[in-house]
Amino acid sequence: VQLQAYGGGLVQAGGSLRLSCAASGRISGRYTVGWFRQAPEKERIFVAGISYSGITWYGDSLAGRFAISRDDAKNTVILRINSLEPEDTAVYYCAARDSVLTRDVSSYDYWGQGTEVTVSS
Repeated sequence: VQLQAYGGGLVQAGGSLRLSCAASGRISGRYTVGWFRQAPEKERIFVAGISYSGITWYGDSLAGRFAISRDDAKNTVILRINSLEPEDTAVYYCAARDSVLTRDVSSYDYWGQGTEVTVSS
């Protein structure tokens, strides 16, 4: 499966963004999809994930502002981010794996190219 992340951009603090992860193949019923982010000079970290059955999991302290959902009919996973903060500035990646939901970056087999989010104060 090939993934393409898009929807990033420059946003003012307090604003919202809708990131999309489009898959080239069918992801329903099989693939778990996760969103990760990597800020400059920092490690890539788990932001949110959704299993093939719809179970969601969020990174620490992110559940209130982040919301992940999937539209299997469109082979797309959406990440909505509200009340953006300058600390949210990073490249956001989506990834997929043919197994259960995990926060472990190294456990995902398929990665999109990333979409950059910049939040100005």
